[in-house]
Amino acid sequence: MTPPPATAPTRIGVDVGGTFTDVVLVVDGDRYTAKVPTTADQSVGVLDGIEKACDAAGVDPADIDAFAHAMTVSVNALLERNGAKTALVTTAGFRDVLEIARQDRPDLYDLNVTKADPLVPRNRRFEIDERATTEGIEQRVDPDEVRDLASDIAATDAESVAVCLLHAYAHPENEQRVAEILREELAVPVSASHEVLPEFREFERTATTAVDAYVTPAIEGYLTRLTDQATDVGVPDPRVMQANGGIADSETVSDHAVSTTLSGPAAGVVGAAATAADADATTDAAAPSVVTFDMGGTSSDVSLVRDGQAERTTEAEIDGIPIWTPMVDVTTVGAGGGSIAWVDSGGALRVGPESAGADPGPACYGRGGDRPTVTDANVVLGYIGDDTALGGELTLDVEAAHAVLGDLAREADLPDAAAAARGVVRVANATMTRAIRSATVERGHDPREFDLVAFGGAGPMHAAALAADLDMDRVVVPAPAGVLSAYGLLAADETHDAVRTVTQPLADSDPEAIDAIYDELIESVLADTSEPAAATIKRAADCRYDGQSFELTVAVDDFLPESVAEAFDAAHERAYGYTLSAPVELVNLRVTATIEGSPPEIDHDGGGNAVVGSREAVFPTADGDTGARMSATIYDRSKLAAEATVDGPAILKQAESTTVVPPDWRGRIRGDGALVMRRDEKVRDQ
Repeated sequence: MTPPPATAPTRIGVDVGGTFTDVVLVVDGDRYTAKVPTTADQSVGVLDGIEKACDAAGVDPADIDAFAHAMTVSVNALLERNGAKTALVTTAGFRDVLEIARQDRPDLYDLNVTKADPLVPRNRRFEIDERATTEGIEQRVDPDEVRDLASDIAATDAESVAVCLLHAYAHPENEQRVAEILREELAVPVSASHEVLPEFREFERTATTAVDAYVTPAIEGYLTRLTDQATDVGVPDPRVMQANGGIADSETVSDHAVSTTLSGPAAGVVGAAATAADADATTDAAAPSVVTFDMGGTSSDVSLVRDGQAERTTEAEIDGIPIWTPMVDVTTVGAGGGSIAWVDSGGALRVGPESAGADPGPACYGRGGDRPTVTDANVVLGYIGDDTALGGELTLDVEAAHAVLGDLAREADLPDAAAAARGVVRVANATMTRAIRSATVERGHDPREFDLVAFGGAGPMHAAALAADLDMDRVVVPAPAGVLSAYGLLAADETHDAVRTVTQPLADSDPEAIDAIYDELIESVLADTSEPAAATIKRAADCRYDGQSFELTVAVDDFLPESVAEAFDAAHERAYGYTLSAPVELVNLRVTATIEGSPPEIDHDGGGNAVVGSREAVFPTADGDTGARMSATIYDRSKLAAEATVDGPAILKQAESTTVVPPDWRGRIRGDGALVMRRDEKVRDQ
């Protein structure tokens, strides 16, 4: 008997945003999407989204073979300061490292400036007699003292403990012993710096370890609830997106909770890279270079993908808290669809960073929102019509949008609601343009050499205007633009990172000793992978010139000091435009293990009459006034077949997002359903 033909696995990706939870389900080459409001307990919204997508596809949740997930649990805990009550154990004399921090000022000219409070208050910061230097252990810990310390910590009702001892990155023996005893004595998670961030710089190492401890209970509790609920309906355990752009199993993520701090934005960048893969026929189709632009309900995220690889960093800051962990390099600004427009004391129109969120949301949601937002402005300008159902089910209150924009117009001394709406969009666009310049021009990249990949619920509405401001040639709007972060989860690799500080002159480095450390790091990352034999290993090193304070990362194949020095000189030249004759210092060794993912193959059919009507919309004019009202053709994007063209002004509708094609722009549907837009003078090159 001939066996039935094999079918592709049924896969689902769920990304939780500040306003909506996005879902992409792929069944036998067909893509089904869903968008539901984000709930206070994010797991509730996740299951709602899974059920909604499965209903649309006509499949049972138990038929799902793989479940990938990105969430905002950890970043919300940091922003809202509602993480675990955390205790810190450190070397005697270093109790106040978190509070002293760095001697830079958040606002140079503000005489009343105050720094954010540390995550761990002073009454929960404990010292212990021990001492390590970069050369070795000078004073070992007393186990009895550690046990007494455990009793003191328990008396504070601490829910988590961070351990960060001096120079534990180089000689962790004391820290290992302290963490071991605390884990025996206390029924709370214990984060140790040699496990979280074995790098030098005491403040950043302590701060990152404190963040890990602060968010670990929230991450563990959330993933436990989600896994239990998923099991109840037959869905596999979730694999979770990390800030580094790779997924990992729930257990691994719970052990490295700090790695989830920018989970959602990383998924969007991965999705943009996957769907932009053949955006430009003049480059390697498998390795595009693009600027990714994700505009959601609360904020907008910008990142770079060069030669198919997302730019990464090991240094980030969230609400004034440094977090040093490998992550996709994302620039975030508080300008999203839900960003509230207001007039400042000088009479200037401002947008954000405060957001209306999902509840009550913008006034046009009809849920009691009474303040104007970017989404309300897009409704007034005609980009979003009264027949639009956000997320496929939320109908709009157009009159409410006009009312709140009318109030804003009177407050800002503008002629009418349309003028106020145009002003709101221009201010929001200016904020997002600055973010793109920050990610490109300020880092030595010309944005005109990149395509702009726009996604998120609101990104495709604003993308063409941003590209015009930056003189960028093309805009790519992926087919699942409104839920691209969820799609990116299905395209992500499995990725694990490890690092160790080895500060020494590069010229004096012993290749055999360095290779031995690399071998230890490789063993560490392979232990975290699901299939060690399938993993690809990449080695890198952080280097700097003697006397410099910060490093650049270069790839390392065979460790030869001369080759690493040449690679560092080239990297320094690219980044700063010059090199020095000073000796090079080797600072950190890094290893990344990757198991390559396989983006789902999606069939795009289209077909049928895609034109569904027309309506008047306001578009900007060359002289920069409040704009001109024009008739825009309305398309059902799902019915546009491959190679179909769309001339602006036009508006493309789909359940999760709306795309605006302004006058003097033309769009073409690619074979995978993506829309490629160019200004008319460049259509001949498309």
